[in-house]
Amino acid sequence: MLYDRYEAALDPWMLSLWSSLNDINPMFFLKGTDFVFSNDTIIDQPSVQVAYYNMGKLDSPLTSDLKCTEIQIERARLMSPGKFSHGKKKPDCFLKMIKNQCLSKVGSGKDVRHFEFEFVSSVIEYEVGDVLEVLPSQSSAAVNAFIQRCNLDPESFITVSPRNRRKQDPILAAEMGPVKLKTFIELTMDISSASPRRYFFEVMSYYATAPHEKERLQYFASPEGRDDLYQYNQKERRSVLEVLEDFPSVKMPFDWLVQLVPPLKTRSFSISSSALAHPNQVHLTVNVVSWMTPYKRKRSGLCSSWLAGLDPEQCVHVPVWFHKGSLPAPAPSLPLILVGPGTGCAPFRGFVEERSIENTSMATAPVLFFFGCRNEDNDFLYRDFWLSHSENHGVLSEEKGGGFYVAFSRDQPRKVYVQHKMLEQSEKIWNLLREGAAVYVAGSSTKMPADVWSTFEEIISKETQLPRESAVRWLRALEKAGKYHVEAWS
Repeated sequence: MLYDRYEAALDPWMLSLWSSLNDINPMFFLKGTDFVFSNDTIIDQPSVQVAYYNMGKLDSPLTSDLKCTEIQIERARLMSPGKFSHGKKKPDCFLKMIKNQCLSKVGSGKDVRHFEFEFVSSVIEYEVGDVLEVLPSQSSAAVNAFIQRCNLDPESFITVSPRNRRKQDPILAAEMGPVKLKTFIELTMDISSASPRRYFFEVMSYYATAPHEKERLQYFASPEGRDDLYQYNQKERRSVLEVLEDFPSVKMPFDWLVQLVPPLKTRSFSISSSALAHPNQVHLTVNVVSWMTPYKRKRSGLCSSWLAGLDPEQCVHVPVWFHKGSLPAPAPSLPLILVGPGTGCAPFRGFVEERSIENTSMATAPVLFFFGCRNEDNDFLYRDFWLSHSENHGVLSEEKGGGFYVAFSRDQPRKVYVQHKMLEQSEKIWNLLREGAAVYVAGSSTKMPADVWSTFEEIISKETQLPRESAVRWLRALEKAGKYHVEAWS
């Protein structure tokens, strides 16, 4: 790993630097207030400071009034030192789940869900191809266990601010007010799914009182212990809570925990609906993530598992943000070549829904869609939907100049992928490209996008009788013209 190689070179140099500085002037570290001492070892102060307030029971519960919930989220995430993927801390709106449908066959080894939500606060206008960010809720049992393990008062009120900041933060200056400590943890600190970084173990070593724990933590934090730390921590995806429970003598100050616990991040999902087809609703297609670690410990994705566990009969308000993704909404007159295996089909469900509505009032351009899955019986996502639009002059029908082609990779001895189906429709693809079609590719970021690109190269070279290099230049020109779009995720 690049990070490991970087640390392998940096660590010895840093140790040598601090040792030399201390030899030159042992008082060097005493001139400021940014360092504390633990067992004759120097450690920096945390970069944040937590202030506590006695405010009784003024804090409203997280499940109460939406405005109160919005304020709590904004306060907590404005104070958090973590970096979030969106600029706005306040949610765009709240959604309520109204449908939780399993798309894959039980026992198939996959759990893919179709979720439908209704707007319960303001209605956000979105376009097909947009992305929805969801702030997941953490297990209350895990949050309570973390609070108990760290000997924290969940009912106390806190504010978090940078330590020794020279200039008042303009947002903090607005004095939005403190939040309950438990609420802050729930909304900003990923204590149950993300693995801590190496510095977390280094700081833990300073606060360990059991000699064997201190020794092990110091080893993990050392250059020599990098590989063993990787096996223990990242490879096993141990959470902050699990790590703290493995070292019970460690009593870290909450300031350090606020700084070092990974931030609770929003999760992004391609929207799989059209606002024209579903006013006041937004749909998602989500693979519920789960896997086994090398030591056979079952791990689950925080957000996907939480969404899968929601009951549409219960009123749970889901905070969300909308933003543009990598797939711009196409004009009705633009021919489309869509490639979306697996859950990559999600945004294209919205594309087809929207074009189907547009088709009732105007002439629309053809749509070619290439979908792929493992088995026809197990994970043919939205089967009836695609087939209905590929018949009776639907937007995916051959009568409209389009088509729907599906590859079942494991239904025969030789694996068949979307690129094989594309090659079978080589002439049709080239004809649409010559007519000005745009290409949209969505799905796994592993090999698929590169394989699809290579397949387009092969098709263009074959149909034009030009060398592969000319096909590459043609595709690059298409990309430069804003007509080759990829949205991929790991």
